[in-house]
Amino acid sequence: MHCLLVISGYRTMILMKKSLLIFSTALVVLFAGISCGQKQNQSTVTMVSDNSSGSGANAIATFGGGCFWCTEAIFQNVEGVSKVVSGYMGGKVKNPTYREVSSGLTGHAEVIQISYDTSVISYPELLEIFWKTHDPTTLNQQGADVGTQYRSVVFYHDEEQRRLAEKYKEELDKAGAFDRPIVTEISPASAFYVAEDYHQNYYNLNGKAPYCTFVIAPKLEKFRQAFGDKLKK
Repeated sequence: MHCLLVISGYRTMILMKKSLLIFSTALVVLFAGISCGQKQNQSTVTMVSDNSSGSGANAIATFGGGCFWCTEAIFQNVEGVSKVVSGYMGGKVKNPTYREVSSGLTGHAEVIQISYDTSVISYPELLEIFWKTHDPTTLNQQGADVGTQYRSVVFYHDEEQRRLAEKYKEELDKAGAFDRPIVTEISPASAFYVAEDYHQNYYNLNGKAPYCTFVIAPKLEKFRQAFGDKLKK
């Protein structure tokens, strides 16, 4: 029922996307060289191995929706979310660096791991924000960011999260919420590796950088307009 109540919002989003197609294409051409993670600093990467979803104020969710700078900036503004950490999940290499992940050869996706309070915001509400703030119909791509590391993915931490994610995805597809099929991967959570320090809290620390100005800021503005009732006070 919750999913069906927000379908009209997705359809409105599609119309907005189509009306802005020419403008968006021009931006992609103009800023083709501006993509996530151009900075190449290397620093220690820490693994967080606890994959339980938890409960109450300590519940965990993990999403990949393109560049983690974008998804981090969005979920940092959600009421009930106490912590957002950028990192890597879903690959076959231990302790990967950004340089290795960005090669596309490790199999990792750029993700954010969220700590949230279930008494304030539910997992379905987080899924709604996740699916409405990126394009889940483009395979291994978000805008100018291309590669398997930018794939759309929900990493579930227990069977309930898996069930909810699969049900939500199915209902969105059946309702035609997007003009193409959703390609979001739904996979069990695996080892989570915290990204290098310069990736953490990126938008808040680098708001005037080109990627922040031309990619993240417009995303944030659309998010705030669509989810005003879920913003932190």
